[in-house]
Amino acid sequence: MEDTHGNHNFFSNCNFSTDTYILSNQTKLNCSSPSWSIYPDFYIVLPIVYSLICAVGLTGNTAVIYVILKAPNMKTVTNFFILNLAIADELFTLVLPINIAEHLLNNWPFGGVLCKLILSIDHCNIFSSIYFLTVMSVDRYLVVLATVRSQRMPHRTYRFAKAVSICVWVLVIIIVLPFTVFASIYVSPDDVLNRTSCVLSFPSPEDLWFKASRIYTLVLGFIIPVSIICVLYSVMLYKLRTLKLNSNAKALGKAKKKATVMVFMVLALCLFCWTPFHLSTIVALTTDLSPTPLVIGISYFITCLSYANSCLNPFLYAFFDDGFRKAFRKILECGS
Repeated sequence: MEDTHGNHNFFSNCNFSTDTYILSNQTKLNCSSPSWSIYPDFYIVLPIVYSLICAVGLTGNTAVIYVILKAPNMKTVTNFFILNLAIADELFTLVLPINIAEHLLNNWPFGGVLCKLILSIDHCNIFSSIYFLTVMSVDRYLVVLATVRSQRMPHRTYRFAKAVSICVWVLVIIIVLPFTVFASIYVSPDDVLNRTSCVLSFPSPEDLWFKASRIYTLVLGFIIPVSIICVLYSVMLYKLRTLKLNSNAKALGKAKKKATVMVFMVLALCLFCWTPFHLSTIVALTTDLSPTPLVIGISYFITCLSYANSCLNPFLYAFFDDGFRKAFRKILECGS
């Protein structure tokens, strides 16, 4: 079994909500005592951190969505992909209060349907960000390549961006569907209080299914998209270097350069926040760590870091894009 929170739990033999991810599936705790009851500081700190991520994420991503939908000059292909990134982050931050409530209650009182929904959205957060960044990297690569060759891109339209985004969402839903199917309410037979948890309940052999799910997430949510992105940016940097050396080549416009830099920075932030999460999968599959305070603390830190990605992107948009910065300022002026 696995906890609801973005596959972050490796106390799979217990039914408690612990957002840890780097502990081994074989780790056994007393199932009447979740990790934060043994180390109560986690019980206090985590809701504060999650609440901060939720508040900042909802505010920032709502502003991004509003700006792109309302400002006519913001309706570009790149910004439409950014809109979808913001929607994915918004969905995650909207359900984060339920995760906070489960953590505080040490119980899942919300029923089976909401369990499947919350777990699905939580897993969508793992795949959607990196997939849209992969699409944005492909788009930046094609723009740079077309600029170097002095070619136009007649098919790169707002409508085409909508079609691509729909395809990405469909792909993410298909990938997340197995987690939705296995999501269920569980009551540990060792728990005298009969507290419930929203978990992934795998069939026998459970350990094999658990490892398969971790490899599935690692390969589809990290290795494949990141490999594609690395190849694209390596070729792109080579093309840009060639562009500088070729005086007859058409130089990239200022707007194109800024858009490329912004996409690269958003990508770098995503990898910074999510790489420890995926590396912890490798640790969990290859080692059997004891749940010491240090190990549990690192696990929670990794979880918080991956969650934080959902609230940090708006700051990058405001920093790198004049249009976003002016639109955000206008929203603040109207609010005051």
